[in-house]
Amino acid sequence: MAIIWTPNLSVGVESIDAQHKSLFEKVNDLFEAGKNKRAKETIGEMLDFLDDYTKQHFRDEEAYMAKINYPGLEQQKTAHKKFVEELSKLKQEYQQSGGNIALIINANQMILNWLTHHISNMDKQIGAYAKNL
Repeated sequence: MAIIWTPNLSVGVESIDAQHKSLFEKVNDLFEAGKNKRAKETIGEMLDFLDDYTKQHFRDEEAYMAKINYPGLEQQKTAHKKFVEELSKLKQEYQQSGGNIALIINANQMILNWLTHHISNMDKQIGAYAKNL
């Protein structure tokens, strides 16, 4: 199941949108690997990418929100922290299990939830706020 980035997912902040597009591309790589029965090999790479992505992206996004005095910054930080904690648990599970099917399903579900809920709801509010400055 491919997830396509479309303009209606745009936050309206070029740097944030570019990073989100990069995430969508990587997620689609994982889904493609799953369809081609290569998810077990790809999941480790995906988890490493997400670890790097979250560190950089969340830092950039939070710095931008602080710069514009975004009132939802603390809620964003809380959501980001929760995602990082979930990702850490998945990485531990991966190291212990070597990428079993339950882990792959959990990783896909976590990423899908993040894309559909966080970006679509919380992050879009950043752009709406920035437009009104």
